[in-house]
Amino acid sequence: MKQAALERLLRYIKQFIKLRTLGHLWNALQKIHYADVATLIEHLSTQERHIIIKLFFERKMEMGQMAEIISEIKPEIAVGILSDLETAQATAILEELSSDDAASLISLFDEELKIEILKRMKQEESADIQEQLAYPEESAGRIMSSDFLALDASTTAGDAIATIQLVGEEVEVPFYLYVIDEKQRLKGVVSLKQVILVNSKLKLQEIMNSEVYKVDVYTDQEEVASVVANYNLIAIPVVDEQDKLVGVVTVDDIIDIIHEDATEVIYKLAGMTQDYNIDLGIFQRLRRRIPWLLISLLTTSLSGVVVAVFKGTIEQFVTLAILMHIVPAIGGVLGNQTVAIMVREIVLGSLDWERSRKILFKEMVVGLGLGIIIGVVASLFSALIFKNWIVGAVFGGAILFNFFNAALMGTIIPLILRQLKMDPALASSMIVTMMTDVLGLFCFLGLATMFLI
Repeated sequence: MKQAALERLLRYIKQFIKLRTLGHLWNALQKIHYADVATLIEHLSTQERHIIIKLFFERKMEMGQMAEIISEIKPEIAVGILSDLETAQATAILEELSSDDAASLISLFDEELKIEILKRMKQEESADIQEQLAYPEESAGRIMSSDFLALDASTTAGDAIATIQLVGEEVEVPFYLYVIDEKQRLKGVVSLKQVILVNSKLKLQEIMNSEVYKVDVYTDQEEVASVVANYNLIAIPVVDEQDKLVGVVTVDDIIDIIHEDATEVIYKLAGMTQDYNIDLGIFQRLRRRIPWLLISLLTTSLSGVVVAVFKGTIEQFVTLAILMHIVPAIGGVLGNQTVAIMVREIVLGSLDWERSRKILFKEMVVGLGLGIIIGVVASLFSALIFKNWIVGAVFGGAILFNFFNAALMGTIIPLILRQLKMDPALASSMIVTMMTDVLGLFCFLGLATMFLI
């Protein structure tokens, strides 16, 4: 839904709630796609959300439909909604969710509610969720769904089609048939298209592809997403240590992972944690942002030290005070552009040593080229404005140096942090900014001292 349409609809929904015209509210929500209903709920207050969820139960909305809405709501908001419901109501909704979605939400409940809900759920579903919760967070085992279709290798294509017709709605992705042996070990995969087109008497073992892309239960979710994206898969099977098929990760989960990772990187580049969101209270916001700002204060204070060292030069040439802040600022922009490129490559897992060297060389050449172009332009303008060609030359030279420095630091610092097993997204931007500020000022004021005094 487009932003303008969302805002207009949100005004109507809030007005219906305020006036308690619940009939109009229900009719409006009935005409909206469940994903858009989820988006609307995210933008409402806690009290307004409570009114809408209560309306769903009063109007006897199907549990499956309600589960679809809950599955599209941000986990932290969905957990709040479910926690406010009666345990029986929350359990009924969770039972309609796929096992991976249910496990994801239940893991966020407090321990007492988690135990109570797992006790109330059907035994088979409860067992599946408890098994998933035993796997590490952000692993394939935690995000996989147990709703998949696996058949014995001796099953004929005709029998496979009959099975799909019988249980198709119960499995999450009926586009692939996974072929297993008597010990539930994964042997191959058959596409739905293959099953339909071949002779119905052929056995799956005769038409299956035995070269199956798969991951084990402990594979990191980012690596899972990379495999699915690289090989254009709709789903990927998950196996345990004995190569037994235990689940499947679907493309919709991969999209969520990519979105989550992108959000995490963006927040880290800004010096914030991923759990920061607009729904946090004032004190929570302060607590999450103060540490990074204190670190930033410490690093930027180094620039003040450099300025203090060259205080005498600045006092003699006031022009320098006007220009000196431009050098680190423009260098920082280039440095953070380079950091963004490097962090993206690291997150995608596409950086080996050879590729790193090529990127380093290219970025250094680009930094040098940009430094020459921008430096010459800045030098000419400043020389004309202040009628002093030496000031212009110093200004342009400092920009050239700092662009090269920014490209170099923006490339190697993320690589060094990765080598040290530290998070490049979280620390690179801050370190690069500090280096471009300090070295940029030192170069500019140092050159000025050499050639103007």
